[in-house]
Amino acid sequence: MPPRFQNGPEALSDIYVRSAAGQQVPLKTLTKSAVKVSPLVVNHQGQFPSVTISFNLAPGVAIGDAVAAIQQVAHQLGAPASLATSFQGNAQAFQASLSSTPLLILAALVVIYLILGILYESAIHPVTILSTLPSAGVGALLILMAAGFDLSVIALVGIILLIGIVKKNGIMLVDFALQAERQQGLSPEQAIYQACIQRFRPILMTTMAALLGAVPLMLGSGAGSEIRQPLGYAIVGGLVVSQLMTLYTTPVVFLYLDRLRRRQPTKAGNPAQASASRNP
Repeated sequence: MPPRFQNGPEALSDIYVRSAAGQQVPLKTLTKSAVKVSPLVVNHQGQFPSVTISFNLAPGVAIGDAVAAIQQVAHQLGAPASLATSFQGNAQAFQASLSSTPLLILAALVVIYLILGILYESAIHPVTILSTLPSAGVGALLILMAAGFDLSVIALVGIILLIGIVKKNGIMLVDFALQAERQQGLSPEQAIYQACIQRFRPILMTTMAALLGAVPLMLGSGAGSEIRQPLGYAIVGGLVVSQLMTLYTTPVVFLYLDRLRRRQPTKAGNPAQASASRNP
């Protein structure tokens, strides 16, 4: 409409509409207007009016606890179905990480297992290599708890990085042991023992290189250090525990799974012996 009809509500008396009988009727006779206070700007999110409420975390309170408390209060309010609530910012990233991180870790483990299975042409030896990962995860969680850090998104990134760093310990041991069995004719016990002796130095060197690279993240200060520190603590803790445990747990898992692999063809290839073993 022309600008002269946009100056105020009194302009409604100067606007006419055509009635069913063809007469010109002032728009003011068909409407009711009132002057009242209203917001200058109405924020929208997804085409719906929205209001943003910000909050800060109290000292010593994790963001997961804050999200749970807010969800509980929202549930107790008994809001109508037309009112929808959602998180933004760090709280939204926290919820997204909780839903996607387990699937991401599972997908990484499946891909690693398939690649190692194709590399060694075995369905058992990749399990030996993946057995090094739990100790790294436990070490990362323990040092985060000891340092007073929460399991944040950055800490989860550090745990995911450990999957790629720690499994190389198992790869070094298993690869050397398999080659010793095939080329030198050693028994599994002798092969894995020699692997622990010969591969100790490379394992220690690679672990210390990654560990010392994460120390500045763990001990750093200044702007943004609170974001980097959980990453450094997770990497350092996971590497320390996995380094201490790998040389002890990996040979045990390797020998146990090797005995299991050797036992299966005997049962499948000699039904009479298998039946006799079941019926002594």
